[in-house]
Amino acid sequence: MRMEKSDRRKFLSRTLSGGAAAGAAVALPRVAVAKKVAARKKVINRPGEQTTPASVISPGIQFGDLLFISGAGAHDPKTHKVVEGPFPNQVRQCLENLKTVLEAAGSSMDRVLKCNVFLTEVTDFPAMNEVFHTYFTTDPPARSTVIVKDLPGQSPVEIECIAYVG
Repeated sequence: MRMEKSDRRKFLSRTLSGGAAAGAAVALPRVAVAKKVAARKKVINRPGEQTTPASVISPGIQFGDLLFISGAGAHDPKTHKVVEGPFPNQVRQCLENLKTVLEAAGSSMDRVLKCNVFLTEVTDFPAMNEVFHTYFTTDPPARSTVIVKDLPGQSPVEIECIAYVG
């Protein structure tokens, strides 16, 4: 037993075969025909620094309006050593390192959308939270905190983030 084609199928087969719609142009909404401009990946460096062919990571990558910042440890940018003093100083240094890359890209701390924090000691969580809050006083970003065994360069903390540029 053969069933009638549905109205939708009849329309499609007439349109595709050129039957009822022969010679008629199909009007598409303006949005559908607009050309998309491809977003390009752009490396963001700290002021005065450049990545080289030997570089393993980029400090930041901007793709469209999003900025992805590599993990920043508690290293002084001039000496590349972990800053001295109590743990809150080290968290501050991480956040200052992030801030430098954010500003190099034309963004800021208030445009940070997500942070990932890595700590080598769970007992440092309250101190990290206290310093973190001084940088994100209102509308803090989404955040994950992970306890790890070790971090590169003997840093007790590392923070990475995703931010908005624009």
